Amino acid sequence: MIAPHSPDPSSPRQVRKAVVPAAGLGTRFLPATKATPKEMLPVVDKPAIQYVVEEAAKAGLDDILMVTGRHKRAIEDHFDNAFELEQALAAKGDTVRLDAVRDPARLADIHHIRQGDPLGLGHAVLCARHHVGDQPFAVLLGDDLIDARETLLSRMLDVRDRHQGSVVALMEVDPSQVHLYGCAAVEPTGEHGVVRVTGLVEKPSPENAPSNYAVIGRYVLDPEVFDVLERTAPGRGGEIQLTDALQDLAAAGTVHGVVFDGLRYDTGDKADYLRTVVRLASERPDLGPEFTAWLKEFVAGLAETGAGREESRAA
Repeated sequence: MIAPHSPDPSSPRQVRKAVVPAAGLGTRFLPATKATPKEMLPVVDKPAIQYVVEEAAKAGLDDILMVTGRHKRAIEDHFDNAFELEQALAAKGDTVRLDAVRDPARLADIHHIRQGDPLGLGHAVLCARHHVGDQPFAVLLGDDLIDARETLLSRMLDVRDRHQGSVVALMEVDPSQVHLYGCAAVEPTGEHGVVRVTGLVEKPSPENAPSNYAVIGRYVLDPEVFDVLERTAPGRGGEIQLTDALQDLAAAGTVHGVVFDGLRYDTGDKADYLRTVVRLASERPDLGPEFTAWLKEFVAGLAETGAGREESRAA
């Protein structure tokens, strides 16, 4: 057996750990989320959080900590083995569904911890301190999906390797939408798609926003962030905001941003959730042809119904 390689202490640490905060109450999806975690809502035939874990695993992050809360046991169960179900599928010879059931537990080494009090994203990240230790780590928000064909997380890890410090994912949004996001002040680095973040504001009004670069749910963080979070006072909404801690690090010049212009799906918003399901179902080879054919007929029927209503009103 080959002995594991011992990293050079003077070289950058390789990021292998990821933290997935999943303790939110999901109030925007009530009553569906009264007893079901919002992260477990299906996107076609997989829960949203599985797409996030698959993304992390694809980028080489094989140690994943999920920060959950009360009534989130379904997340733990999903990423565990289901012996009775597996035995039943094996007895039927249903290898396709058997693999689908086994896949979540095989994606990575997955751990769970409870946040306890819902004190914000910054506090959820702080809960991971003991597990992460003094290593850099990624944070992936459980309702923010990046298309599987994109390489955003790998690009962020590469920027971390080259520049050290922390890295955030940024996306240009319409100025009218900046109040929904953390917003970054940036300056160019001379490197395409990479900027230096000089400041961050949590959900600013359009007139007070430093730019229209919004922080989306991907971060690669230096362990220094834990010390900053320890002393970060509750901010907007009475919660400990990760954005506020990153503002301190940005002021010290240790935060970079990777600008993303690819496909992203926000499953935390009802309308975007529905659009995500439609888009991903349409692209599935097993579902797409039949589903898109029906969808075209359905949309055409809506147009005809709308035209009929207009004619009725005119009459």
